[in-house]
Amino acid sequence: MNNSTHFYGNSVFGQLISLIPVQIVDKATRQTQSDRYTKRFTTWEHFISMLFASASNTTSLRDVTNGMLGLEGKLRHLNLKRPPKRSTLSDANKRRSHIVFEKIYYQLLEHFKPFLSDSRFRNDFGKELSIIDSTSIFLFKDLLKCVGRRPASGKHKGGIKVHMQIRADYNVPILIKFTDAASHDSTFMNDITFTSDHIYVFDKGYTDYCRFEFFNQNEIPFVTRLKHNASFVRKEELELPPNANDAILLDEKIELPIRLNGKVVRYVPLRRVVFWDNKHKVCYEFISNLYELTAEQITQIYKSRWQIETLHKQLKQNHPLTYFLGDNVNAIIIQIWCALIWNLLLTVLQRKIKAKSWGFSNLASVIRLHLFNYIQIKSFLSNPVKHYQEKTAEQLKIFSG
Repeated sequence: MNNSTHFYGNSVFGQLISLIPVQIVDKATRQTQSDRYTKRFTTWEHFISMLFASASNTTSLRDVTNGMLGLEGKLRHLNLKRPPKRSTLSDANKRRSHIVFEKIYYQLLEHFKPFLSDSRFRNDFGKELSIIDSTSIFLFKDLLKCVGRRPASGKHKGGIKVHMQIRADYNVPILIKFTDAASHDSTFMNDITFTSDHIYVFDKGYTDYCRFEFFNQNEIPFVTRLKHNASFVRKEELELPPNANDAILLDEKIELPIRLNGKVVRYVPLRRVVFWDNKHKVCYEFISNLYELTAEQITQIYKSRWQIETLHKQLKQNHPLTYFLGDNVNAIIIQIWCALIWNLLLTVLQRKIKAKSWGFSNLASVIRLHLFNYIQIKSFLSNPVKHYQEKTAEQLKIFSG
């Protein structure tokens, strides 16, 4: 049995946890002094408990603690002395700052960069694509200000907005910020360090003509949509090549007015591409400061923005972000950080396995089903049928011999 390549000395959950270098958690713990006033429930134990909540899709503190109580001897693989009590986990979620989990996420992201990078996007457009967007998570309690009118009942749920910047080749967030749901998306732009070696893609909710001027002055490329009621000055129509897509209706140079106290003080020169979506019968207007790319490439770049929408859906469908394990802001943010970390681990696993046919949701579901089984998860995911046949043959050999 010990010589089998299919049975493993560590559970599937333990194998994924082993991807996390312990020194990363130790470093984040030292930097934030998150264990300074802790005698028993350390940052590592807290971290593993919350990852278990994300991995098993549990929806309450009772489920987390009872689930870990049933693991018995399996906890030693996770460097846990004992399963946490419900009150202990609740207190830790309230008192231990979410900053330590933030630092763990960013350090893990830096560690896993070689596994995440995909050069196809640079080859297509010449630069890396950075996509910017946000998603709102509505809460059971009025903790953070939410959008919309207060209902007649007087009860108003809160909401937290998760702002994200992702690199298209990584497909995981490289910058994250939390605000109340009522905050405007454009505030997140102040937290981003813009560089000329990236193309920034965002929707029209981030429209800011002064920022567009800043992008032009610093040669920072971007692509976004023009608001339907925007006024502009047409300067020059660009000739479409003979092989241009029929869906490209217009390619031109325009100027957007910057106003001060209602008066136009200067103009921002940009490129406007008009695209007809025959499937949805909608006309899209894109603006950009990229002139070396074709009009069709401009539309393809903006189309890639859908990748971040897919990521938002992936996070909400595969992680317990509808039910929270605490009724305070710190606990909620800790849970979101741990969901993002677990999402990162699954993304790394997806890139590492040989079989590329696994969709993320299928992968997350299979991991959840086999969370504490003792199988080599990479071997299993690479070829489940072959893995089953070889394991069955090994068992028959053991019992027949």
